[in-house]
Amino acid sequence: MLTLERPITTAPAAATDIPLDALLAACDVQPATPLVFTYDGRTIRRGYHVTEVKAGQFAALDCGANPEAWSEIFIQLWDVIDGDRTSMLAGKFAAIIRKVSEHVGLDLSARLTFEVSDGVAPMQLHCAAAPVLAGDVLMVALAPRVASCKPRDRWLEAKQQEKACCG
Repeated sequence: MLTLERPITTAPAAATDIPLDALLAACDVQPATPLVFTYDGRTIRRGYHVTEVKAGQFAALDCGANPEAWSEIFIQLWDVIDGDRTSMLAGKFAAIIRKVSEHVGLDLSARLTFEVSDGVAPMQLHCAAAPVLAGDVLMVALAPRVASCKPRDRWLEAKQQEKACCG
């Protein structure tokens, strides 16, 4: 069972789908501030590692037989306590991502997905909210990435725009 390393003391912004460049910009503003992620009602432990950063190009057909194509960046977080390590600083996180980008050529506007595991439980996929300065940490709320029906999502978005325009 995972224990809460640091209780969540503020309500971070709801997770959406921020692009990597927005996360890096926030890290650049607060480079000496600990970067802390929250997920499943708990705060990631202070020794967490960025174990992998992957970039992918995807092509697919959705359930309505519509072609889909997108770029996605996956950042894998290993939620562990590692000796007396403290939480990673925002500047170090940004440096890791930029080092990967030098070698892999990350599309900074690509969809961003976090893969999180404690090394025991299966990896879970999350999207991220915009970082929020909460006390002495830069906090990023992660929320489970859910499945969706793209044709239905497009239809709902069109209805929302129609309602806003005419309603």
